Parts: sequence; C-alpha cells; structure tokens
Amino acid sequence: MSDRVTRKGKSQPQKEEPKQAKKQKVQKETYDVVQLQDMAHQLRIHSIEMTIASNSGHPTSCASMAEIMAVLFFTKAGMHFNPKDPGNFGNDRFVLSKGHAAPILYAAWSMVGYIDSKELLNLRKIDSILEGHPVPKLPFVDVATGSLGQGLSVAGGMAYSSKFLDKINNRYWVLMGDGEIAEGSVWEAAHLASHYKLDNITAIVDVNRLGQSEETSIGHDVNVYKKRWEAFGWKTFVIDGHNLNQLTDAFDQCRNVKNQPQVIIAKTFKGKYLEMENKEDWHGKPVPQAQVDFVKKQMKQQDGFTLTPVVPTQIEKPQQSHFTLEVNYAVDGKQSTREAYGKALVGLSKTDANQQIVAVDGDTKNSTFSIKYKEAVPTNFVECFIAEQNMVGWAQGFSCRGKVAFASTFAAFFARGFDQIRMGGISGSQVKYIGSHAGVSIGEDGPSQMGLEDIAMFRTIPNCVVLYPSDGVSAERAIELVANHKSPCYVRMSRPSLPILYSNNEVFEIGKSKILKQNDDDKILLIGGGVTTHEIFKAAKQLSEQDKIHVTVLDLFSVKPIDHDGILNAANKTSLKTILVVEDHYSEGGLFEAVSSCLSLNNEIKIHSIHVDKVAKSGTPAQMLSLYHLDAAGIIVKVKSIIQ
Repeated sequence: MSDRVTRKGKSQPQKEEPKQAKKQKVQKETYDVVQLQDMAHQLRIHSIEMTIASNSGHPTSCASMAEIMAVLFFTKAGMHFNPKDPGNFGNDRFVLSKGHAAPILYAAWSMVGYIDSKELLNLRKIDSILEGHPVPKLPFVDVATGSLGQGLSVAGGMAYSSKFLDKINNRYWVLMGDGEIAEGSVWEAAHLASHYKLDNITAIVDVNRLGQSEETSIGHDVNVYKKRWEAFGWKTFVIDGHNLNQLTDAFDQCRNVKNQPQVIIAKTFKGKYLEMENKEDWHGKPVPQAQVDFVKKQMKQQDGFTLTPVVPTQIEKPQQSHFTLEVNYAVDGKQSTREAYGKALVGLSKTDANQQIVAVDGDTKNSTFSIKYKEAVPTNFVECFIAEQNMVGWAQGFSCRGKVAFASTFAAFFARGFDQIRMGGISGSQVKYIGSHAGVSIGEDGPSQMGLEDIAMFRTIPNCVVLYPSDGVSAERAIELVANHKSPCYVRMSRPSLPILYSNNEVFEIGKSKILKQNDDDKILLIGGGVTTHEIFKAAKQLSEQDKIHVTVLDLFSVKPIDHDGILNAANKTSLKTILVVEDHYSEGGLFEAVSSCLSLNNEIKIHSIHVDKVAKSGTPAQMLSLYHLDAAGIIVKVKSIIQ
C-alpha cells in the first residue's frame, strides 16, 4: 500500500435542480493512508473493548468492515454529514443493515465527537442508549436493523424520496453482510432501486465469507456476487475491502455514476487483524482483552486523528401538515370501503400543501383503489410491484423522510412482509397499512386471497392502531384519522359494496366504537366490524320485528385501542349481560379475542362468538357468509340459542 492516495471526486447535480442549495464541489483531496489505517484500527479496538465490557456482541463482524467505516466516516469520498447534527435533513444517511455490527457504528460516531467515548463501554446495558442492534432512539439511526436483509429496502424508499420528492442531493449508503444477501427481500430491493434509477444509493457488501454457524453458500467467490448484482442493473465494483486505495477509489466513482445504483463488493476477512482472523466459531463472541494490544501493535500512531467528513448544507426536515377531509355520501348510497380508501387519499391531497402523502402499492392498485391517488397525484404514487416485503420497507423509508406513507395491498399479502412490519414497530415507524379484500366475504377468489389473520397480525405490533370501518363514511374518516396519527396504523377494508350507515358529519375517534341500535329492553349486545356490522344490523331488525327480541348493535370501528368503556357500558345495559361477537376473521387474535381480553377482569359479562372456524373455500360472498353463519340468518339462530 502506498503512503498517500490522491482521488478527485465531484458530487453531481440531479437532473432536476434541488430546491435547497447545491452541495459544494468536492475538491481534490489527499488522504493520509497511515492515519486512515490507524483510524480503522481504532474502530476495531473500540469494538473489542465495548463487547468485552458487555460480555456479548460481534467484534469479529466489526473487524471485517473497519476500513470501510473509516473511509465512509472520515474522507470526502465517503459520507457527507454534520457530526454535530446527525439529524440534519441534508446529511448523507448510513443504514447498517448488518445490525449486529452496531459496536463499530457507535465507535465511528464517538470518533467524530458525537458520542462520549466513556459511553461506549455501556454497550447493551439496560440504561444505555447503545443497544445491541441499532434503533432510532439515536438521531443517526433511521430504522431498526438486525433482522437481516431489510436495510436496502428502507434506504430505497429514502433515496427515492430525496431524489424525486425532496430534490435533495444527499446519498444513501447501505452496508450489508454477505450472509444476508441470501434473503429474497434484498433482491426485491435491488430490482426496484434499479427500476427507478436511484443513482443516489450505494450498497456495500462485506464479503467476509463466514456466517454465524459456517461459511456462507458463496464464500469468497466475489465474481458470483458481481454477476448477480449486474443482472439486477447495478453498477458493480469488486475490491479488496481492506485496501484503502481501492475503497476510496470505488467510493469516488460511485458519486459519479448516473441513473444507476451502485454496489461495492468488498472482499474482507472476519476478524481482520485479530488472531482469530478468518476462523470459524467466533461469531457473536467477545474476544480476549489481549486482542486490543495485538491491534495496537499494528498502529503507527495512537491518537491525534485529524481526518473529518464533508459537512453539507443545513436543511430542516419539513413539518407535517394537518389533514382534513370532506366526506360526501348519499343517505341511501352504497360504497365498498376499499374504494372509499382511494377517494379519501384524493380528498386528503387537497389539504396536503407540502405533498407529504406518499402511496405505495404492490400491483393491486386497481383493486385497493389507490389508483385514484395515482391519477390525482402521480408524483407521489410509487408502484412497488409484487414484492410486499420491499413495499413495506420502501414505505418505512418514506416515513423516515417525514412522509405520510400509505402502503396498500390485499390484507392477506401483508403476511409476506410481516417481519418488515414487525421491525417497523420496533423503529416506531408511522406507516399506514391498508389491507383490502378482508375475510371470506370476498367470495369466489378463495382462501389464498382472503385476509383472515390480518387483525391478529397487526394487533401484535407495539402502538399500532387497528381500525375496521363498515361503510364509506367511516372508511374515509378512518383514513383521515390515521393520516394525522403519529404511529403505525392498520385499516382493514372490505370488498363488497355496502350501504351507507353514517351521516357525512359523523365524528369518529381512535379508541371509540359506535352504537347503531339500542333500546332499554335489549337482551344482548351484538358486536361486528366491516361486513358483519351490516349482517348484525339486519339480524337485529328481523329479531325485533318478527320475534320481539331486542338487541344492541355496536360497530367496533376501533379494534386497537379498543373501546373498553363503551363495550362494557353497552353490555351492562342488556338484561342478560351477554355479548355476541360476529367477525369475518379466524377466532385467534381477531375481534372476539380483542373483546374478551378487554373484559377479562369482568366476571359478569358472558361473551360468545361466530367466526370463520375452518379453512375457507370458493363461493359467492353470500354463500360464504352463510357457510360460516356470519349472515343475518346464522346470527339469528345463534342469538336464539343464547337467550333460550
């Protein structure tokens, strides 16, 4: 390795001029390779000491990427960011997809002066901000990582937002381990970034050969990685990931690539410069203290580091608008809630002064009716095609950039991206998930298309709001509510066209239900949602008119948080203090379990259920509701069996 490396790099303007000031031109720079190598070693030392202090962690995974991190954080070829202001909206952003290497990320931010070096030794402790894998409690972390294969998707959404929506010339750097390249979500992300020509995103693959338990399937065959990435349309650089000359040259070249994402395939060695270099069975294990001295002996200088990053122009993150909606339905009209979703997005756009609403879809836009938003605001609609994991990741990326992201597909297909949704919950992501075609009421398409587990799935996500509207009015109000709510949200939409139940000025709230029918002599309380709300309403009318049996009808609307007081008060007013929950969902985790959990400490209220009790099949919507006793006739039979 030569003692000095000279590179010339320029940050090129986008095709569309940014609203903010252009980035400064990167001038010719001479890198002090000796100092840069020592900084890489210092990153290794910090990683070793941190994991020794916590008696856990992944120091050998950190050691393989130390030179990469040194070039990223301490040269003009790498990230352009303000070390004193990690949240600067104009900073380059770094996503550590191989989240188990968190110690070296924290070490880098310590070496640029943001984290106190003493805090590094509190890694993984209960009262420390430095967790075992990165989480967005820290301003330089946009999204939680550690469940591998997800970082590139999130960065894709962020990069799209910067290039096409915010018009900012910043860059996104994603460091991935070679093991996670086996994840299909990586290739979903690679495809879409190439499709949209995201030249502001650079992936770095740390090909250190060793996985957790054995060698990866590809090992050190970097040509295999090269061919795969090239097949997905990426500009590919294959380098020695420990060679600072090659790293700085590759990073410089990436900044000059136009209309094509770039990937640096860096051949490295796990545990590089440690005595256990390239040896198996050291994943996730602290190394002996002696390794600190072993690395120090290889350093030319111990301190006095002077290399610093390029600081970009300060840009403030846009403030979110408050969205309002005008709803207009005829009293005797009909509307499917899925179509009301599309109408609501278009309506919200009229008060979206900063165009912050972004809708993504998985090639179902003509079924979810997000196509209405595409037609009205084409710049803010992104087709993610049939790749639900990546669709969720992109939506989270938009959310990271301050956008109000709506992700829509069939309710059943969100199961494909559940791990991404779960990680979004850990991140505190504010994505709004819209699941259409819920339940057996979709009819002939059959069970593969029926969302029957979706409520259970989203109820498990921390702080996730779950709403279940029953008509066009409540559906549009649900979209208005979640657009303004600062948390992940799920809104369950139905396929059938249903009668309008509410007036246009009806007020809906998160955490509140609606009473549709109630009398002083009601015997039991019927609870439904979506399609079943209409069936219990019809059943209630027939029971009253034909059998003189009066029941209360409650439209649940807000499944999480649930209206404990409203449900309890309505149940207590019935003579039998009994509830019948009717749901187009499996019993596990659905409305019945939500209501039962809500009233679990009450010994007086009895709760019954009608639900989908076996694997569904094809049939007309009416046949399907009848088969599972979810129609008015089945509900009447159940009510009579309860009260007799």
